[in-house]
Amino acid sequence: MELESEIVVHAAGSARLRMANTDILVGVKAEIDTPIPDRPNEGKIDFFIDCSANATPEFEGRGGEQLATEISTTLAKAYESRNGFDLSALCIMAKHQCWKLYVDVLILECGGNLFDAVSLAVKAALFNTRIPRVSTAMHDGGSMDLILTDDPYDCERLDVTKAPILVTVCKIGDQCVVDPSAEEEECSVASVAIGVSCGSDGKQSITTVHTAGEGSIRLETLRKCFDMATSVGATLNQALMAALQQDEQRNSKGLGKREIFGFIK
Repeated sequence: MELESEIVVHAAGSARLRMANTDILVGVKAEIDTPIPDRPNEGKIDFFIDCSANATPEFEGRGGEQLATEISTTLAKAYESRNGFDLSALCIMAKHQCWKLYVDVLILECGGNLFDAVSLAVKAALFNTRIPRVSTAMHDGGSMDLILTDDPYDCERLDVTKAPILVTVCKIGDQCVVDPSAEEEECSVASVAIGVSCGSDGKQSITTVHTAGEGSIRLETLRKCFDMATSVGATLNQALMAALQQDEQRNSKGLGKREIFGFIK
């Protein structure tokens, strides 16, 4: 897995991930919005997936729209889960103002295992996302204005420790396979994409489950998929965070940007 961070200049955060023949580019934009009434103390996050027609012939025409919808919906459920990403950090003023993150994902090349690759690239982009610091000013009439800093270095970073990672487990015959290639996905009768959130205490929790394929999965097999997903998710998350933190330290010391090799299966 090869990962580059902070490569889109005008984005609040960005990352590009290459995993075998899969190539993903992610950019994050932040805007001020109004909180959802049911969640007045939380911000918002919105995912948009663009399946480039050059990625694979299957994406030509409307071929990639259904897959893009499935990935964006699964990511949204994983991040909006109570055990997932901490959206309260995006709240500016409860019930009135919050940050809304627009996460744009461009699939440049498709070599299989898109759910997992997209989730890893999204987490990497959110890790280096910088949000301008906001202060408030009270007027005589009791109204309040928000003031955004003009200093590009006066920004806040997001805590992505619990940001979920998607792990896809494919059922091929009687076996369960992780990190499937495009050929292995063709042989799979059913697959399960599982959102895994890893806390700072090392515990894993499942934030969402998405099934695909025409085949069925027995309860015992599904439990095996959950066990595999949480184990693989913990390993991936540890390697990804270690690589991102190491890259951040290099940048802070002025050693320049470099490519990150986060995890080799």
